[in-house]
Amino acid sequence: MADRPTLEVELRDTRGSRATRRLRRAGLIPGVLYGGSHQEGVSFQVGTRELRRILVDGSALVDVKLGAEKTVPAILKDRQLHPVRDEVTHIDFLEVDLKEKIRAMVALELTGAEEAVGVRDGGILDHVTREVEIEALPTDIPELLEVDASGLDIGSTLSLADVSTPEGVEIVHEHAEEVIVASVVLPTKVEEPEIEEETELVGEEGEGEGGEAAAESEDSGGDD
Repeated sequence: MADRPTLEVELRDTRGSRATRRLRRAGLIPGVLYGGSHQEGVSFQVGTRELRRILVDGSALVDVKLGAEKTVPAILKDRQLHPVRDEVTHIDFLEVDLKEKIRAMVALELTGAEEAVGVRDGGILDHVTREVEIEALPTDIPELLEVDASGLDIGSTLSLADVSTPEGVEIVHEHAEEVIVASVVLPTKVEEPEIEEETELVGEEGEGEGGEAAAESEDSGGDD
């Protein structure tokens, strides 16, 4: 058996929003394992700390141990996050056959971004596509795919067709050459609105009117 992390979980019978809230208050995360010998799906619960250890490890393939049942290889299929606290609220794993190729989403990580030619010349690096679907044996699925952006100049782009993959890993995306991974663009200039200058100062205009009124008052006063 390959050296990969093991996630120990407990089977659970209770379902529903009230039950899941109780689990989360107790420091447990609800989840489901499906596929393989568990086509209908098996509900489980796992400790928050134990799950965090697996997620931080970043391994694409893990061994899920369902209580007293045998350990099965699985990949992380989906996770739900709390909208505010950014904490995992539910987790899904898919049991896999180590001898059959599967499709999975893998993150794209840019390298050499700060050294990119266009960035040094004042451009801004735009990371457009951050993950891609690949096909490979479960044991060959990489944690991520690195994309070298150091050669990007202002106005140039990298597409999925430029992404290198390890042996046995294939990017499955139609028209990969049309999918932009990253590009370097010029900063957008924000034009300030023009303010029309008044030809006549308000203060001077007011002063002139006040002066004429005072003169008229003095003239009328002199007639009395």
